[in-house]
Amino acid sequence: MPVFACRFGESRAPQRISSSRGNLAMTSPMPLPGAMPAPPYPAPPGAWLRSPAALGRATAVLLGVVIAADLFACYADLLEIDVTGDIADGATGSDVVDRADRADTLYGVAGISQGVALLATMVVYLCWLWRVRVNAEVFDASRHRMKRGWTIGGWFCPIVNLWFPRRIVADCWDASAPWNERTGHTPLINAWWTVWLVNLFVGRFADTSSRKAETAEELRQAAKTMLVSDALDIAAAVLAVVVVVRLTRRQERKVLAGPPPVPALG
Repeated sequence: MPVFACRFGESRAPQRISSSRGNLAMTSPMPLPGAMPAPPYPAPPGAWLRSPAALGRATAVLLGVVIAADLFACYADLLEIDVTGDIADGATGSDVVDRADRADTLYGVAGISQGVALLATMVVYLCWLWRVRVNAEVFDASRHRMKRGWTIGGWFCPIVNLWFPRRIVADCWDASAPWNERTGHTPLINAWWTVWLVNLFVGRFADTSSRKAETAEELRQAAKTMLVSDALDIAAAVLAVVVVVRLTRRQERKVLAGPPPVPALG
């Protein structure tokens, strides 16, 4: 299943208790806004330098919205764990019913919030990634192991979406390195992608557990797993913000540095 579709399509089965839920799995404003200077580099066909600053800023803001939605979801998870735990322990009465209804409502609102935040972030993030990929080709077309079309398609094709997006970001990072710096992408990219993948699998497991749960204790365990998934999603979003910020700044600085230095003769 495509990575983005996998997260967006997750649903939390009724905890007697219904809701559908999606998570995402990713900048401060650049100090130099506006279009980049004319490229001093030999650009491949159909590629030219354009500033990624505005898109990077928008991506970071939307990732912040994702984090806020996940925090709200964590609160809903905790309410769900609390009330299902009381029901599993034999608690009854109108107070328990009212708490269960409130938990159900918040659970559903959390799922909708996460889905909307994910969809908006996905669109803007992919626009940003396309922009930095084109810029990176202008810097050094030889650094890219994947064709440009995989910048978008790599997220949605089953199986390959487990590593193609990371490879594309890593290639962009390497191609955007300063002229006097050894290439080699930062461990930051590996950390971001690892947390994102773990989150995907934990989220799918939590969703399956919710759908199959029949008793209050099973519902509580499913909510606990979903809480872990939402916490991982927050971590992945935070790391994604850092990747977006640093890669955007990296490209701006390389353009301002001008063409590669000419070695001295003699």
